[in-house]
Amino acid sequence: MELLQFGHAGARALVFPTSMGRFYEWEDRGMIDALAEPLERGWLQLWCVDSIDDESWYSRRRHPADRVRRHLDYEAYVLHEVLPLSAHRNPNPFLITTGTSFGAYHAVNLAFRHPTLVGRVLGMSGMYDIKEQTGGWSNEAIYFNCPTDFLQNEHDPARLAALRGIDIIIAIGRDDPMRANNEWLSSVLSSKGIWHALRIWDGWAHDWPYWHHMVVKYISGHD
Repeated sequence: MELLQFGHAGARALVFPTSMGRFYEWEDRGMIDALAEPLERGWLQLWCVDSIDDESWYSRRRHPADRVRRHLDYEAYVLHEVLPLSAHRNPNPFLITTGTSFGAYHAVNLAFRHPTLVGRVLGMSGMYDIKEQTGGWSNEAIYFNCPTDFLQNEHDPARLAALRGIDIIIAIGRDDPMRANNEWLSSVLSSKGIWHALRIWDGWAHDWPYWHHMVVKYISGHD
């Protein structure tokens, strides 16, 4: 699979594209230009990965059980190929996961499934109930890839401690249809004592010009 690296040093940021998007999407859509200063100054390094959403969650011709199996193949690729490559080229231990729209799902899901690996997660305009893609059908694998589900029943002290150690930033538009799901995720996190920032923007805020501002404002985790 293809990917792009931007920046020479700093915190490593794993970037997921929107639904069925490509690894060059953030470059084409101006997100790299928006982050020019932290990239040039060596504060941030982006690793923009490709997607296989058309073979997994968006593959309507496949049964949901087959879709999640393909998604787990993708997760294994990210965990066992992309992250080791990024660590080999850049020893900075701090990892950020981020994405917009369906990319936000990937970023949040990976961070919450593997909280010891991630220092910060920024989800912009995401939906975190993957059953929206399966028509409500679920099994154990889907359950454990649905953050709004598996977090509710998370009781392991070590995992909860790791989750509480992540800087979690969730941004969504006030008029975005997915706002209610973001607020539900926020309530689940709060019920587990997991610090996070839910940022609700005016208007719809589900497009690249908004995401340019969001990523600059939140990628550092200062707001």
